[in-house]
Amino acid sequence: MIGLTNLTTNGRVLVEPKLNRRRALFVLDKVDEILSWERNAEQEKDTRFVELGRYLCEVRAGQYWKLENLGSFDDFLTKRFPESRRKAYYLMAIHEQLPRRIHHDLQQVGWAKAAELAKVARRDGERFDCATWLHKAIELPKEGFKREVEKHLTGQETEPWEIIYFKLYKSQLPVIERALETAALMLGASKSRGYCLEMICADFLAGAQLEGGNSDSLLFALSRLYSLLPDSQKMEFVQQMGKVQ
Repeated sequence: MIGLTNLTTNGRVLVEPKLNRRRALFVLDKVDEILSWERNAEQEKDTRFVELGRYLCEVRAGQYWKLENLGSFDDFLTKRFPESRRKAYYLMAIHEQLPRRIHHDLQQVGWAKAAELAKVARRDGERFDCATWLHKAIELPKEGFKREVEKHLTGQETEPWEIIYFKLYKSQLPVIERALETAALMLGASKSRGYCLEMICADFLAGAQLEGGNSDSLLFALSRLYSLLPDSQKMEFVQQMGKVQ
């Protein structure tokens, strides 16, 4: 029976929190109020994201989701965030990782930039330069700020990027997945699916232009294919081209 009511972590027994029904009802109402306000507000959405993140953290800590006869906190998020639970976890990270003194200022940057700030704060810990990073978040456009954060976290420059959406039928997925897996074997596991897709497209263009005789397009496609190869295969390719000449 003890195992059903307690959790043990590193020798410490963690007792489930006593459910404060009155507070739980208040917080759950607040979560629904903010989500409803965001859906109906004429102004830019997510200006109350800091408040929402705070309430979500309290729902998780106090296990308020039990009032709705849900099995877990994830079930609660699935109900409130049917499109994606990821945003909810970002909002919670903003509340937990960023200093309280800047929470009011975060409305100037929006939740997406604030989520990037939280990544830096989590990585840097006590060394987090709050004022400098907040200034960058306010001044830089969203994509530029994301690149700045990624450069700080990885130590590498990154290209500008964007997400492209298009519909695929389920019957198309097997051949597409097989093509991506094959490209990944050629490029190496470290390459993203975006790079793999580019290689497939470049290969198609090379074949199409070879038939059509457009040398400029063929050169472009082959150049992109070469740039995507691992360094060892690039050297092998150069050596083979030397033999051909």
